[in-house]
Amino acid sequence: MSPLLASVMAGTAAGVLSMICAALVIYTARPTWVPMLVSYAIGALLGAVFLEILPHAFHQNASPEAVSVTVLIGILAFFLLEKLVLWRHVHVHDLEGLEAHAHAHAHEPQGRTGAMVVIGDSVHNFVDGIIIAAAFVSDFHLGVVTALAIIAHELPQEAGDALVLLHSGLSRPRALAFNLFSSVATLVGAVLACLALRSLQKDVPYLLALASASMIYVAVADLIPGLHRRVDLRATFGQVGLIACGVLTIYANHRLIME
Repeated sequence: MSPLLASVMAGTAAGVLSMICAALVIYTARPTWVPMLVSYAIGALLGAVFLEILPHAFHQNASPEAVSVTVLIGILAFFLLEKLVLWRHVHVHDLEGLEAHAHAHAHEPQGRTGAMVVIGDSVHNFVDGIIIAAAFVSDFHLGVVTALAIIAHELPQEAGDALVLLHSGLSRPRALAFNLFSSVATLVGAVLACLALRSLQKDVPYLLALASASMIYVAVADLIPGLHRRVDLRATFGQVGLIACGVLTIYANHRLIME
């Protein structure tokens, strides 16, 4: 399968699953399963980075020091982008956190809030598409693992976006339409990046390093802090178990494809 076709299929799958998740949240208004998705996404993201993406980047005849520096620079760059509100992640860690977020934005005009969510999510999804394409151009197996990790963290993100849009006053059909618009960005980013990356093979290890930085930052800076809202032992064991499930999913996928 060509990298372009694989990237299109992965980008489409990410968009479709994200829309299904958003639709379920919008039309059922039951966000209680979002924290479980968040914990699983953390494991999938970190598993993909440390079991697949970084080892593959190191094995592509690139300087290990250069790859490591690229990861460091990437993490700092994503921090600055988020600070500048150029990349706006809306992750909902639990219902209380969502209600506080919605209350804090209750004074904003409906259109402005919706536009901020859509713009931030579209940029995020576009970058996710580039990450998927870079992985497929490098190696099909790596692309599958990366797409799986991307989809895992897209689901709680889209659920969070949908809930914030509803709390901002948008109707259900309009909130779903906004999510559809932002979901298409994943496919667009994957296709454009795949076409461009074919002529930039030597730069793929460093793009994989940036992809790793992005996924590490999302897991550590955006997702993990929300889990600390619940400190009881039952919740902690559940979180650890779901994180382990995310890591094991990546490992099992690796073993299945290698065999």
